[in-house]
Amino acid sequence: MIPPAFEYTRPASVDEAVRALADAGEEAKILAGGQSLLPLLRLRLAFPDLVVDIGRIPELRGVREDGDTLVIGAMTTHHDVVRDPLVRRYAGLLAEATATVADPAVRHRGTLGGSLAHADPAGDLPCVALALDAELVAAGPGGRRTIPARDFFVDYLQSALAPDELLVEVRVPKREGWSFHYEKFHQVAQSWAIVGVAALVRNDDGRIAEAHIGLTNMGSTPLRATAAEEALAGADGLDAVARASEAAAEGTRPSQDLSASPEYREHLARVLTRRAVLTASGMG
Repeated sequence: MIPPAFEYTRPASVDEAVRALADAGEEAKILAGGQSLLPLLRLRLAFPDLVVDIGRIPELRGVREDGDTLVIGAMTTHHDVVRDPLVRRYAGLLAEATATVADPAVRHRGTLGGSLAHADPAGDLPCVALALDAELVAAGPGGRRTIPARDFFVDYLQSALAPDELLVEVRVPKREGWSFHYEKFHQVAQSWAIVGVAALVRNDDGRIAEAHIGLTNMGSTPLRATAAEEALAGADGLDAVARASEAAAEGTRPSQDLSASPEYREHLARVLTRRAVLTASGMG
């Protein structure tokens, strides 16, 4: 289909982009990699007056270290996230999950910031940001502010970003000595997760000392499986992990759609949590 008419601007800096967003108010949309916005435009599900193309702002790309934190520019492509040696060393869960996003063509165009700002609970990366305790930095007319991932995802396709704010970077605590695995169940014809589980595990003397579990597509936002995390503390074998994983769906509100019922998604959450934790911990 042909998208609706809109004005287009391509700022050269974050400040220019913020000014454009502030001038347009709620009638503007940001174009990052375009993998989420362009289909909405073509299907006439979005009607922006202005599209702000941030693809030529160099400061929004790349990965760097800042003390104990890894800083990833919002416009860093999925392809670059997967291949970056700093990400692979300090945030391997992010690299592994990103490698499952869509297909190579999408991963070369799509961006980390675009995926997170889209706030799709069926997307792979929002739950990973939760599991990693990431922080997201937004730039607006009043300057920059840092939003913890747990506060960033507000509702279905809604984030904490104001209409005149731009996501500029993602800050991830460095984690060495932690193991990880991303497990998802999806239809063969597409890569959208019916349910996905991001597991981050720290072992100590053969036991799980601490676990972070992020859930994909188990509610209107990505979620942490806090009950399962608490139950996994001290787990020392297959049976203990299996028992703890039974709590993975507690507090979730999965949707009903053509792919799965809420009950089936709850079942998948328990099964995939067990698989992800066992793989990450080396007990599987």
